[in-house]
Amino acid sequence: MTSESTEPAGPTGPAEPVPASGGGARAWLREHSELGVCVLLFALGVLVLTDALTMSVDIAQRGPVGPRTVPFVIGGMFLLIAVLLAVDVLRGGRGEAEGGEDVDLDEPADWRTVLLLTGVFLGAAVLIGPLGFPIAGALLFWGAAYALGSRRHDRDPLIAAGLSLFTYFVFDNLLGVPLPGGPLMGVL
Repeated sequence: MTSESTEPAGPTGPAEPVPASGGGARAWLREHSELGVCVLLFALGVLVLTDALTMSVDIAQRGPVGPRTVPFVIGGMFLLIAVLLAVDVLRGGRGEAEGGEDVDLDEPADWRTVLLLTGVFLGAAVLIGPLGFPIAGALLFWGAAYALGSRRHDRDPLIAAGLSLFTYFVFDNLLGVPLPGGPLMGVL
């Protein structure tokens, strides 16, 4: 005899075993972890709608649609998707675990790589102002390659510098998105 009871079959499918009150709130949250995504989507929706409501719009800028329309639609879609996903999760819907030939779901997360990448991104964000995008971008690309496992110290800095300069020229010159050049502003 087991300590599980069975709920009657509902509109979502056959009956599923329900554990007896052995797990408590922690087990329920673990089984419904997708609700975290719902909370995140709901918070993003509220943030986007709040930002759209507080946006100052000049009467002369208004057209038939206006600058608030897209944020209202996006924020509303975030809220709608959050609610629909929460209803699905609470009715027993579960996301399928990611499968792939190169993914081992039993292995723990590689926190060293995550922390190295986080440090590289934060470092690039801090250095982009004083050093400019070409140098900060090269450090970003080189650091990301290192964090992800590349150990070619003879090749990686050159590729990183080339990618950074290429990205700088494309954004600054071709797309018209001004990026800080730093001390290389006069040289480039």
